[in-house]
Formats: sequence, C-alpha cells, structure tokens
Amino acid sequence: MKDARGDYHKGPVTLRGKRVPGSTTDQRLLDNSGDAEWVHSDPWRVMRIQAEFVEGFGALAELGDAVSVFGSARVPREHPTYELGVQLGQSLVQAGFAVITGGGPGLMEAANRGALEAGGASVGLGIELPFEQGLNEYVDLGVNFRYFFARKTMFVKYAQGFVVLPGGFGTLDELFEAVTLVQTRKVTSFPIVLLGCDYWAGLLDWVRGSMLPAGTVSASDLELLHVVDTVEEAVRIVRGAGEDQAARRPE
Repeated sequence: MKDARGDYHKGPVTLRGKRVPGSTTDQRLLDNSGDAEWVHSDPWRVMRIQAEFVEGFGALAELGDAVSVFGSARVPREHPTYELGVQLGQSLVQAGFAVITGGGPGLMEAANRGALEAGGASVGLGIELPFEQGLNEYVDLGVNFRYFFARKTMFVKYAQGFVVLPGGFGTLDELFEAVTLVQTRKVTSFPIVLLGCDYWAGLLDWVRGSMLPAGTVSASDLELLHVVDTVEEAVRIVRGAGEDQAARRPE
C-alpha cells in the first residue's frame, strides 16, 4: 500500500519509483485472466503434499492402537486367501486393534471387511491411480492420497505392527520399506509378520541363499521378519510386541 509520500509497502519491504508495482497483491490473486500453469508448478505441489499430511494426521490422530495389513488387490472374493484376510481383520479387532489397509479391493477389502463385521475401526488409505476402483465398501474411515510417500507415512505412523498377506509389487514395496525403516532404526521396532509360508518361502530362500552369502544383509536382519501360517500366530506376535512396548514405556 502507498503512504502519503508515495512509498509502496509490501509487508516489511518499502518500494519506490519504478519498483512500485502496478497492481496490488489482492488484485493479482482475484484476477481470473492468464493461464493455469501455476497449479502444476513444484511450489504448488508442495502445498498439496503438505495438505495430504495435515488431512492424514488429523483423520487418524485418535485412532488408537492399529495394525497395517498389506496384500494383493487382485485376489477375488472366492479365493481361500480372501477368507484368510477376513479372519485376520476380525481377529485383530478382537485383540483390540484398528485395521489399516490400502483401501482397495482384494485382500485389502478382505481385512477391512473382517474388521468392520467385527465391530472395529476399518481404515482405508487410498491412492490415486489410473486403474484403481476407489475405496472398498468396508472402509468406515477413508483418506485418499495423490502421493505414495505421504500415504506410506500414514501406514507407519499409526501402526503398532504390519501383517503382510500374499501380494505383488505394491505389497513388496510396502513390506521392504517397513523392513528398511526398522533395520535402519528410523522407527521404533515393530513386528512385521508374513502370513502364508508357502507364498513367502521362495522370497526368503532367495534372501538367505543370495543376499546373506553376498553380505548385503546380515543374519539379524532376517530376524525382523516373522513367517507364519495362521491368523492366530500373526495376531499373537503383533499383540505380544505391543505388550512389550507398553511395558517399556515410562510411567
């Protein structure tokens, strides 16, 4: 704004002469003319990223103890592993946990379904993808994300453990990110359970047979992964780890 002497004040900055702009900040904000390229600029993306974190933190802050469940979006409802996912969701709720999934179909839907039918909190963290079908019908608290890294933060921040059902590249991505965070002590250690011994055996054989002899992982890294065949074992490991963490908290 201009004062009586003709000085132009832009916040704490004073402009004079040729530096005085020809329009005000409000005028430029409200002017509808011009292109919309600015909405695709990196500074604007930073604001959208910030908004995703704010919305995610706000939505999940009062969730309580929770477990993130990963698994394939491609498994049909009639597949036996789908029923395993339903049982897992039910058992986690009965053990006192909310269930967090990626909110999609397949095994994500199965875990959400089990949680909802057991009367617990059923959370879906969706992602904007060209081929995604949106949040499944069994999600009662859903947050949609544009950015994978913002979504992954929510999976980790609000979970006391991970249970990983059979899945593809997306499931492997989430699994190994969790393992890396625990291995590098970027997060407080939490249990990572692989449910389905037959499915995960080949992957673990390769880790033991190739990575371990090459020295790219250590034997202690393998101890971060718990491989089980039953829902009861998976829930027992997650619940036991939660009780250990609670016992270590200062009173």
